Amino acid sequence: MAILHRWDDVPTEQLAPGVRRRYLTAERMTLARFSLSRGAIVPAHAHDNEQVSYVVSGAVRFLVAGEEIVVRTGEALQIPSWAEHSVTVIEDAEVIDVFSPVRQDWIDRTDTYFR
Repeated sequence: MAILHRWDDVPTEQLAPGVRRRYLTAERMTLARFSLSRGAIVPAHAHDNEQVSYVVSGAVRFLVAGEEIVVRTGEALQIPSWAEHSVTVIEDAEVIDVFSPVRQDWIDRTDTYFR
């Protein structure tokens, strides 16, 4: 059965200064929308989930397993399972992240890298 979601109906979480997240979870994946302010930081972390980050607008700098990668509007970055990564926001940005499998740590509130 198809399910229609509207981002405006998905609650926004303020995770850190300049880092806001909305997400929805399907059976085998999680889709997230991040609103990021220039200068904000997503601390280093790693997880079992494969991740693809698509920058809808703006620019962010990833540090993935020691490699610095700048991702700009219209570009996507694929991050393998367990690769340690962090993000520094270069320009205000909207980023869509897709994770597989489901981000159970978000559901359980055990994603401690922001807390």
